[in-house]
Amino acid sequence: KTMNENIAKTVSKFLSLVLRHSPEKIGLKLDENGWADVDELILKCSKKGQKLDAVLLDYVVENNDKKRFAYNEDKTKIRASQGHSISVELNLAETEPLEYLYHGTVGKFMDNIQKEGLKKMSRQHVHLSKDKETATKVGSRRGVPQILTVRSGAMHRDGFKFYLSENNVWLTDEVPAKYIEFKS
Repeated sequence: KTMNENIAKTVSKFLSLVLRHSPEKIGLKLDENGWADVDELILKCSKKGQKLDAVLLDYVVENNDKKRFAYNEDKTKIRASQGHSISVELNLAETEPLEYLYHGTVGKFMDNIQKEGLKKMSRQHVHLSKDKETATKVGSRRGVPQILTVRSGAMHRDGFKFYLSENNVWLTDEVPAKYIEFKS
């Protein structure tokens, strides 16, 4: 990996922390839709020893493999696309999901999921992927991935709401176990 990629990865992790979970760590204010002022973000990151400038921020937003961050139209504000543990209103339109969506997890959670389904835990939503490849990447972050097939079409017909984030992650409030197929 180049030095730039390593720096970008470090910055991306730091931005995930302050834009999704703990803006107060650097004294940053997010509005109710999760937006932070770009100049304030750069200033407050730098004060906390996380070197950041507009060029590096652009690089991270453009090149992040999961498009975790988004600018507003004139690039004066930035926010995380999803994955918040703090309460923000992303104003996503309800969207009819694909017939099947996928969720990557690891073995140690399987018993719980078989009993209780998928819960959002500390996040605002349960995250689902449109393909097995993406779900496998997600599951791999915590160990050997287990891929669950979610009958999202049936859930939607039964009245569950689905949303599609700006970076193409499917979001829903919960997935009851009866909609999950437990073989990959």
